[in-house]
Amino acid sequence: MTPSPASATAYEVLGVPSTASDDDLRRAYRRLARETHPDLGGSASAFRDLQLAWEAVGTPEARAAYDRRRPSSSASGRSGSGSSPTGAPTPGWAPPPRDPQRTDSRPRARVHGHPGGANRERYLSLMREWVGRGVPLDDPYDEALVRSAPPEIRHVLADALAEEATVAIVTGLGIGFTIWSDVDAGPDGKLDHIVLGPSGLFAVQSSDWGSEVTVSKGDLVGPGIPLDEQPVRDVTRQARAVRRETRVSFTHQLIVVPDDDLPTALEQVGRGRRGSTWVLRRSLLAQVLRHGPELGDRTALSDVFEIRERLQQAVRFV
Repeated sequence: MTPSPASATAYEVLGVPSTASDDDLRRAYRRLARETHPDLGGSASAFRDLQLAWEAVGTPEARAAYDRRRPSSSASGRSGSGSSPTGAPTPGWAPPPRDPQRTDSRPRARVHGHPGGANRERYLSLMREWVGRGVPLDDPYDEALVRSAPPEIRHVLADALAEEATVAIVTGLGIGFTIWSDVDAGPDGKLDHIVLGPSGLFAVQSSDWGSEVTVSKGDLVGPGIPLDEQPVRDVTRQARAVRRETRVSFTHQLIVVPDDDLPTALEQVGRGRRGSTWVLRRSLLAQVLRHGPELGDRTALSDVFEIRERLQQAVRFV
């Protein structure tokens, strides 16, 4: 299981409520161990997740320690308790500082928009509604509180963190790159990022479904992706809407996911008249943006200046 807000809790992996008895836990584990074991036709990643979940709650001692890190129904934020046991906010999921202290003087990429901002606003709205209107929410990023929230709320926060991680990578690529985030795509929602650099113009979606994803029938599927969600088609529609507004065509479309959630480092999902779509591990993003997913011809520098100016005039943010 990935260290992500979207990743399933140990109880969710085992398919039982947090109030299940130790015997129910044991029966669920044994059943799922048979179903997920690779030698019996199961998935290696699902079997690994099951083992990690069992390590977390498989003994009374481990379960007690695990439950202490989770809020009870009266301390889940519904009664206003949202801070960690130490009273300090959770640093890993809280918003990054707007002006982080620089540790080096190297030129950085140009950054426009508020990466992760729309999803963080949505997360806070959903969390307040779930906790209860009028109930104080001291620390909405407390890990125990987040883990107790419904999966759809955790997924929104995970996507915000994924968008922020993408921008952090692009920022380090240097002054030759420009990134626009939370770009308005009209009725199709928003395009997470537009990235312009010497290797082309990329439409980028940053996602974290909290579980492994694979390519099937021209799109992404996985246990964390809702059945009515089609990531490749969604980013294609969003890129098309932005292209109509800006009159600029994308070289490629990228869907970036956490490293642990993609079996192969880089995989082409589809190819269209206006560029191909790729899904890739986050650790490969810098290389793909520098050289392109196919190490193809680089866009002329004069084109970069012209495209940047056109985007600066036309891009609208959500």
